[in-house]
Amino acid sequence: MVTQDRVENLKKQGRYIEVATPGDEDLGPLKLLPGTWENTGDFDGRGWNMIALPFAQEGHPINYRVLVNQYNEKLKFSLVDKGVPNRGIEVGDPTDNTDQFVVTLDYEQGIVQKKAADFPATDLAGAPNLAIHHEPGLWLHMLNRRTDNLDIARLGTIPHGDSALALGESKTTDSAPVVPDISGLPIGVPDDLDSFYLSPYKHFNDNPFKGDVTAPGFPGFNPVSPNDLLKFPLPGTIKRTTVLHVTTGIQDARIANIPFIVKQANATDMESTFWIVETEVDGQEKLILMYTQTVMLDFFKRRDGQDGLIRWPHVSINVMEKVAEPDQGSYQMPSV
Repeated sequence: MVTQDRVENLKKQGRYIEVATPGDEDLGPLKLLPGTWENTGDFDGRGWNMIALPFAQEGHPINYRVLVNQYNEKLKFSLVDKGVPNRGIEVGDPTDNTDQFVVTLDYEQGIVQKKAADFPATDLAGAPNLAIHHEPGLWLHMLNRRTDNLDIARLGTIPHGDSALALGESKTTDSAPVVPDISGLPIGVPDDLDSFYLSPYKHFNDNPFKGDVTAPGFPGFNPVSPNDLLKFPLPGTIKRTTVLHVTTGIQDARIANIPFIVKQANATDMESTFWIVETEVDGQEKLILMYTQTVMLDFFKRRDGQDGLIRWPHVSINVMEKVAEPDQGSYQMPSV
């Protein structure tokens, strides 16, 4: 918990940027993130992604396809920007300064495909080692003057032409992550997997995508309940879980897109939950990072009699471990 004394100290010290240090209390709920997280060892291939895409193909008049990827990820948190001031005043007698101070942690996400499949089947799913996502961004910890207990925010920019601001709250528990059930089925279509219009989803429901996993009993990725693949037991004894939940659906949070995306498949909402899990495995501390994220893509008129567009969940889930701490010699402030 950040005290008012620490806020005053940051105010006096002034803003500065440095390599992030794990455990830095000024980062609050973000303090365990600095470093590099990857899909390695037991977590190889634990990333899964599903997206519906506008697509025209003779014989399939529904004009979309569903693409499912298995992936590996590198997520790197490196720099902290401390004491970022947001200036404000409260008019009165007397008029007071009401400055807010923010600590930010930058990140860079890179995702490489392991295997992929789509339906209707095309030659567009891509080969192994294909780069399928890159995202630079920031996590924010609002130290004071919070609105509705919102203490964290995430800013992300996507090369497709999207920029997202999501707001949320953090919490810490002494228990394992509680993973919610979600559906990857589109909203605005009669909920009938046997209908021709939902045939891509029925295909993956009947044939869950297993990527390169050959382990007996592995259920595969199913769009009906994608978060099921986050519910496998984690290794070791879980000591603590930090939950970071953010959404673009509250306050002034939002997604902005370039005109082509707005016209063709508008990304309108994003919600994500990250779990930072502290475990002990064979007497050694291990940090595990899990997440589930859903971005709503709106395209094609609804087919359930209501106005508006169909909402297509673009779901990404992953489980990684921390593999390295930040390189303390990797950044120097510019000299005057």
